[in-house]
Amino acid sequence: MDWRDIPSLAALRAFEAAARHGNYSAAARELNVTHAAIAQHVRTLEEDFGVGLMERSGRGMKTTRDGARLARDLSTGFSEIAAGVRALKQSQLSRPLMVATTQSFAESWLVPRLPAFWQAHPECPVSIQPSPHLVDLKRDGFDLAIRFGDGNWPGLKSLPLTPARWVAVASPEYVAKLPKDFSPTAPDAVKTLMQQNWIVTKYDREFFSWLAELDVRAEDVQQTELATNGMVIAATLSGAGISRQLQSVVKRDLESGALIQLTRHDDSARGYHIVWNDRNLSDRAKIFQRWLMKSAAEEQDD
Repeated sequence: MDWRDIPSLAALRAFEAAARHGNYSAAARELNVTHAAIAQHVRTLEEDFGVGLMERSGRGMKTTRDGARLARDLSTGFSEIAAGVRALKQSQLSRPLMVATTQSFAESWLVPRLPAFWQAHPECPVSIQPSPHLVDLKRDGFDLAIRFGDGNWPGLKSLPLTPARWVAVASPEYVAKLPKDFSPTAPDAVKTLMQQNWIVTKYDREFFSWLAELDVRAEDVQQTELATNGMVIAATLSGAGISRQLQSVVKRDLESGALIQLTRHDDSARGYHIVWNDRNLSDRAKIFQRWLMKSAAEEQDD
């Protein structure tokens, strides 16, 4: 399509409305413009086509023969455009809310809480798309993302969701194998733990960032790598080694004694954030955002 051959769409809309109403004032009210603007658009089209499109008829206006044909074609075209827009909007309403996050956060924090959301909001389906890669929210069609960092992502808005309260944990069986003089409060506690077997996932950026902060090379730490954080927790519970988890993720296991906290590290500068495009959120996205914030706040109050 060569758009250079097509007049202004605003002018075509003005003419179609005038032809349908047979009145410039009614067309102006529909399009929220002035009577003069409608008249000017029609004159511009008549000059462009070199034919008359509207003529007076009593107190109103009517289309000429050429104008009637153009109005009919425009009405059909605009109706198809409107139908396409409605269909797209409806598809957006019926599709699940798309949420991107890391696999470890999805498995350990978000997914276990989703049944409560669905029970409260059965009308709002949610699709969680875990990925180790940083997604482009607009390009990839995501409504929200939950990201780990300092909350500063250019071109995006964010709200802090949950602070990064990390704990190194192990099963009672594994703790029994640690040096007898080990104490979680000792100055060299972390150094001692670095000599143990750690269970990690390949994409656990938070763990490797922590090692860097401790000035420990990742290759100097004995690691067992598993595919998901769910597998990491299962292996930790079985006594295979130590893992680093969000305190909220292993809260129940700590309370039951299935896991023992060995160290705790609060990262005040970073945490998990709700992230979205710099535009208005849909009503469903706002509902999910409020639920996330409420869930995180209730957890911190416990």
